[in-house]
Amino acid sequence: MARIAVTDGMSDEAVEILENAGHEVVLRHHEPEEIANGSLLGFDAVVIRSATKLPSEQISASVNDSGGIRFIGRAGVGIDNIDLDTATKHGIVVCNTPGASTKSVVELTIGHLIASTRHIATGDRKLRKGEWAKKELRGSEIGGKRLGLIGFGRISRGVAKIASAFGMEIHYRNRSRLSPEKEMGAKYHEDLKSLFSVSDVLSICCPATKETKDIINKETLEYFPTGAIITNVARGDMIDDEAMVQALVSRKIYAVGLDVYKGEPKIHPEYLKQPTAFILPHLGSATKKTRTAMADLAIDNINEFFETGTSKNKVN
Repeated sequence: MARIAVTDGMSDEAVEILENAGHEVVLRHHEPEEIANGSLLGFDAVVIRSATKLPSEQISASVNDSGGIRFIGRAGVGIDNIDLDTATKHGIVVCNTPGASTKSVVELTIGHLIASTRHIATGDRKLRKGEWAKKELRGSEIGGKRLGLIGFGRISRGVAKIASAFGMEIHYRNRSRLSPEKEMGAKYHEDLKSLFSVSDVLSICCPATKETKDIINKETLEYFPTGAIITNVARGDMIDDEAMVQALVSRKIYAVGLDVYKGEPKIHPEYLKQPTAFILPHLGSATKKTRTAMADLAIDNINEFFETGTSKNKVN
């Protein structure tokens, strides 16, 4: 059937399923320079997660008159690491795995909110150093706080549902207005300034686009109530790191919970020095159940494409 490059890992079970369907699977990470030099030309398809980047140059180098990749499978939701315009220009079908990681990302977001308000990580750090900081680490409940959500898709709605059960007041800004009466009593905001100004806690759960790059910056941080908490489980490009660090130092922002970063796995070194910066190594989809669901859906996308030439999860 097809020769498939899997560049960011795949379970043995998933590989076996693809091989039993007649595909040849090659597991190996390809560096950007390799891809730009045509390392994917010998494949019909490539399956990636967030570690592999396929901008215009890399995609163009992966096709020629004799063949090359015809299918890009993204195991995950975000497709900001793929140049869709270039893929479309070359007739390459791009698919993602919508919904597979929703629950795990929602739960991690809630975990960040609770950890930030109840000093879970800080208390652990201090106790390991022999400090009994019971009086020092007086926290607060998330119940009664106002939660702002940028975007109101699957993940934001999942967060809103759980947050509502905790007694949080839900506010959101979305590209297309939804009916607040039908969305857990959530209040819609016409602009980000209005949303940020009421957000005791803000969760970034929207796709990365040109419009959302550095959406949290020096200017917009001033809109927040003093002592606000911000979590980002979407993409690192959403936050201006220098501005965020300064907001933490000045205590304008009380805490930030991060799972994603610009240029990851590298992170801004100043985050390591901030006691209320709670940082994780991109664990949003890192659960066994989610990885299995992502792999299963990626397999379905591949098989459907090579049987029919398209897929229901096509994004271009």
